[in-house]
Amino acid sequence: MVQIKVYSLADKLNPIKAELSNVIHTSLMEVLQLTPEKRFHRFFPLDKSDFYYPSDRTNNYLVIEISMLEGRSVETKKELIRLLIKNINEKFNIPIYDIEITIFETSKSNWGIRGLPGDELTLNYKIEV
Repeated sequence: MVQIKVYSLADKLNPIKAELSNVIHTSLMEVLQLTPEKRFHRFFPLDKSDFYYPSDRTNNYLVIEISMLEGRSVETKKELIRLLIKNINEKFNIPIYDIEITIFETSKSNWGIRGLPGDELTLNYKIEV
């Protein structure tokens, strides 16, 4: 299970969010071996008055939070971060210093999926990649 939250200024995020979702999901499928139907993305377009960021960032500043079940290797997570930054930079010309990605890992028992704790489910995909 992987869920994505994306935060940015509304006037920057709204025009690109559909294609950004595609770029994110393509990267997740490549690195984490997710299937096409496992897309769980939420976008938070923010008003300038609701989004404070450091002065060395521009109004293109983009924050991506990734929540996933634990089990992926450190190398896999680093590969995902690198690929996301590369693909977002290339597709949208957002400077790499304006792209911030955080991965949050949760144990299977702390995640409720389809009415059950995650550790009681049989998943149709691998987590240990």
